Formats: sequence, C-alpha cells, structure tokens
Amino acid sequence: MENNKDLFENTPINKAVISLVVPTVISQLITVVYNMADTFFIGQIGDPNQVAAASLCMPLFVLLTGMANLFGIGGSSLISRSLGAGNNAKAKRACAFSVWTAGAAAVLYGVIVFLLKGAILPAVGANADTYEFCSQYIFWAITIGAAPTVLNAALAHLVRSEGYAKQASFGMTMGGILNIILDPIFISVFRLEITGAAIATMLSNLTATIYFIVLIIKKRNSTVLTLNPAHYTLGMKIPFEVLMVGLPSSIMNIMGVFSNICMNRLMVSYCNEAVAGIGIAKKVDMLTYAIATGMSQGVIPLIGYNYSAKNFKRMMSAVKTTFAYSLIVALAGTAFLLLCAGPVVKAFINDPLTVEYGSTFQRIICVTGPCISVTMIVITLFQSVGRKVAPLILSLLRKGSLDVPLMFLMNHLIGVNGIAWATPMADVTAMLTAICVFIPFWKSLKKEL
Repeated sequence: MENNKDLFENTPINKAVISLVVPTVISQLITVVYNMADTFFIGQIGDPNQVAAASLCMPLFVLLTGMANLFGIGGSSLISRSLGAGNNAKAKRACAFSVWTAGAAAVLYGVIVFLLKGAILPAVGANADTYEFCSQYIFWAITIGAAPTVLNAALAHLVRSEGYAKQASFGMTMGGILNIILDPIFISVFRLEITGAAIATMLSNLTATIYFIVLIIKKRNSTVLTLNPAHYTLGMKIPFEVLMVGLPSSIMNIMGVFSNICMNRLMVSYCNEAVAGIGIAKKVDMLTYAIATGMSQGVIPLIGYNYSAKNFKRMMSAVKTTFAYSLIVALAGTAFLLLCAGPVVKAFINDPLTVEYGSTFQRIICVTGPCISVTMIVITLFQSVGRKVAPLILSLLRKGSLDVPLMFLMNHLIGVNGIAWATPMADVTAMLTAICVFIPFWKSLKKEL
C-alpha cells in the first residue's frame, strides 16, 4: 500500500492521472470490444433476427453492470475516502460488504430472470421471430453468468480503489480477450450460434472473476481488500455509504435499460432490421462512453483520497487534468464515428437494410460524445467525495427520465430517425445541468485553498 499511497500523495499529477486512467480506459474499451464481438460474430451468421435478439437481451445484461457499479463504485469511493482519513478497518469492512452483497444480489437476479422470462422477454420487445433466440442467450449469459459478470466488474472497481489500476485493467482485459477468442469457436466451430455467444461471455467473466479472487488472496497481508466474510457488517453506516454513492451509476444503467427497452419497442414497430441497426449503432457508440467512463472512474481513488485528506489543490488539479484528456479523446472519437459510420456498421452484418438503418442511427447518437464526457466527469467528482443527490439527478437526466418522452415525441414528429435523436437531446440537457451544479461546488473548493 505504501507505493500506492505515494501515488495518491506525491506523484506529479499528470503522471498520477495517466497511471490510473490509461489502464481503466483500456479495460473499458476491451469490455466494449468484447460486447461488440458478440454482435459481430452473431452478425456473421447473416440472420438479422439473431442480431436483433442479442440487442433485445442487452438491457437485461446491462442491469448486471448496474449492479456491479452499485457495489463496485460505491465501495471503491468509500474505501478510498476511508484510506485518506486513515481508517483502514472501515475500508476493509466496506470491501467485504460490497463483495458479498454484490454476489448474493447477482444470483438472485439470475434466478428471477430465468423464472419470469415468459413475461420479461415480450416486455423487452421479443416477438415470435426472436423469442427463442433471446431465451437461449439469457440462460447462459444471465441466469448462469450473473454472479461472475457482476463480481468481475465490481472486484475491478474495488481493486482500483487502492491504486491497483494495472491489475484491475489486466483482469478485465483478460476476460475481454478471452471472450473474443471463444466467440467464433462457440458460435461457428461448435455451431451454437447465439447460444455460443452467451456461453463465451459467461466463461470469460468467470475466468476474470477467478483472477481477481486469486489476486486479493495473494495480497491479503498488504491490502485492505478482503474476501473474508468475517469482516462483513451492516454497521458503521457502510451499507448506506456504499449504496447511496454507487446508486447514481447504477441508476444510470437501470434507466438506460428502461430507455433501451422503450427504444427497441418503438423500433420493432418498424422492422427487425431497425432493431438490429440501432443495436449495432449503440454498441459502436459505446466506445465514446467507455472512454468517458474509464477516464472518470479511473480517478475516483485519487480524488476521494485527497478530498478526505483535505488536499484540495491536488484534488482540483486531478479533476482539471482528467477533464482535458477526456474531452480531447471524446472529440476525436466522435469525429471518427461520424466519418466511418457506414463501413463500421457493415463490418457487423452485410444486410443492406440493417446497414442503412445502423449507419444513420450511429451518426445521430455519436454527435454528443463530448457532452457525455463532461457529464461523467462531474458525476464521478461528486461520487468521489461522497455526495449523493447531484450525481443521482444527473444520472436520471442522462437516461430514462428525459430521453424516453423525447423518443415518443420525436417518433411522432419525424419517424424512426426521431427515436435516435432523443439520445443526443437528453445528453445536451444533462451536460448543461452538470455544469450548473459543478460551478458552485468548484467555487467552494477554491475558498478552502
């Protein structure tokens, strides 16, 4: 822990930010790539119904990410703040609470999805052409794979909280690369098609989870990270701190699920090719979101530690540096996606109508990549220092509360393309609100210098 303490307290801020952010961004990008790999290899089958089924199942899978963020980001923030305040015992208990509660919640979710799939799948937009494909996918990726999927991501956040960004990145990257390797084997070689994609996802997340478990066990004598249930507690306000700080990120995922379900149900009223097209476009656009997320989540330990240690100058420098890097990369990513929409979508599936829909949707939803970057930095800043209300409001504005009404309105006004336009409209609103709540907080920090 001593080397990581030096990273938090003394390492030049540019170097500290880069050392934390770069591995986190890489792991986020790998995660996106392996999610895209499912769609890519399923698309090579040439069946739009299977691509549509994967898109329809994605909201249910994203809920697992929301669960991981709830316990992972909430736990990570509390661990970092506890370390900054010199309270190692609380940090250890926060870790145990986050790990065991996340695992139990994931298992429960997987069982519920399996038992209620007859009602859930039609609700997310599955029809006669896609229901069986959806059923096969959720059994392996969610019912069997819920616990490893949640623990993989949650443990990465917790490992990162103590400054082990490279180890966290390695675990998630290893899982992502393994998924990319297994996808064509299970989908094409074993001829399992969409079922093979789900099995590959489950196995890759399981492997990454095992890596993190071994890592924590090996470092148990030199870290506050622990898997020992003896440290589990519902006291010390730990559940409240973890859940309330992690809630905004979880809400963003949950409301994103609600948003995607509404979008898919509107799209399916046109055709399955439109559903497949928006599914591909949103997965490609996740590259921009992954960079913004990686940039912001990577500095949670640095910001939280220095905030609790009352080193506000170093904390503010970390925020400004991260913001500058994030904005530059987001602008470059948006430019790339605008210019290369057609070829990128066509790489997933060579179906003319799906490519037409997908390339149009991609150009629409990628235009506000820089806005997402700004909003995510502000949300993460407030999470890092333990604020609850502001991140929650911003998360709700980004997904679910504003974009859904806009989908119905824009669909009514201009048709299928209007559904896609709802996303950037909501992102601009969230960014403007983020700036408004950020400025007073920033001014209050300056007064402490």
